[in-house]
Amino acid sequence: MPHEWSNWSGSVRFQPSRLEKPRDEGELAAMVRRAAEQGRIVRPVGAGHSSSRLVETEDVLVSLENFRGVEPCGGVDAIVGAGTTIEEMNKGLWKAGLAMHNLGDVDMQHAAGATATGTHGTGKDLPILANAVVGVRMVTAAGAISTFNIDEHPDMLKACRVSLGTLGIFTQLRLRLLPAFELRRREWWGHVEDCLANLDELVARHRNFDFYWYPRRDEVRMRTWNPPGVGPEHLPFARCAEDVTGPSGEVLPGHSGIKRKFEETEYSVPAEAGPACFREVRNRVRERHRKWVCWRTLYRTVAADDAFLSHAHGRPTVTISLHQNAQLPYKEYFADLEPILRAHGGRPHWGKKFNMTGAELKPLYPMWDRFREVRRRMDPDGRFLSPFMRSLFEPDEGSAQ
Repeated sequence: MPHEWSNWSGSVRFQPSRLEKPRDEGELAAMVRRAAEQGRIVRPVGAGHSSSRLVETEDVLVSLENFRGVEPCGGVDAIVGAGTTIEEMNKGLWKAGLAMHNLGDVDMQHAAGATATGTHGTGKDLPILANAVVGVRMVTAAGAISTFNIDEHPDMLKACRVSLGTLGIFTQLRLRLLPAFELRRREWWGHVEDCLANLDELVARHRNFDFYWYPRRDEVRMRTWNPPGVGPEHLPFARCAEDVTGPSGEVLPGHSGIKRKFEETEYSVPAEAGPACFREVRNRVRERHRKWVCWRTLYRTVAADDAFLSHAHGRPTVTISLHQNAQLPYKEYFADLEPILRAHGGRPHWGKKFNMTGAELKPLYPMWDRFREVRRRMDPDGRFLSPFMRSLFEPDEGSAQ
């Protein structure tokens, strides 16, 4: 009898017919071929930190937990197994004298899942994690093993960088990295109005900057990351509460080993719309939701990139993330705020809660149809399309929303 699968927060639950854990590429390829013969859908799954329905299937769920490891391959490149956690990857890269250009807030995700959903950190000059992907090795829908690289297959890589598991099952990623470096992270407490009044300078003067807004206190926790000895020593309008220096892979993720589970929605708006959008969000939360929403709102910046389905495709970006305790109601809260985020040109984070259809998403992504062309070429029978994924990319065929 198959077991129920649940994501990290518990809000996505389903019962696949099988949960496969292949030990190598040969087993994975054979499994995909069997699924094709049986007419079954196959969905790859990572650590389950995403809260959208990307992996939901009644057919075959494939864990890549056995595809792990970090292998330097000359210069500043390294091969990373798809099922390697971000924490494991960071440690392996540090030993090799290498580091990612940026990281997200948590390190429990698997490398392939984090890049495939557009995971990002913060920093106006720093693109999403997937921008480091310059090559992939995958098992295709036909059950073949194929490799692609940025030099020979530039369009394919632009589709692969944020693929949502719809092009093939990645077994390895080739990453272009930086020499290992340290960062100094400081956390500052202040009032939200002081933060907003100095926002342009805060974003400009720090390698990485973001802030959390706490609705009930109307305060913010600002976080700055800089190379040791770089950046201002003081913020005249804020109090420094934490000061840590260490390897970038240790100090960039701010919430390792999170014990309190939460739900989240996040939208990415053009950078110039960020401050106004946040103010509208803040006003709405204070007017309607402050009594029962005490979890924070996160404001980050991301550089533009050219990945077909990246939330930062073609534009410098601000992301605004709303959180709610997983034990409390969240649907009404998120649904009330989403129209504000969308009104500012917001694109939803693929791994977070969102209520947009494929028809609504398509106008937001200039390369949407190009991605669909690549997807259809790689998977003409929709082997990797669950009903939810089909509703986004092939709505004309009819499926559950």
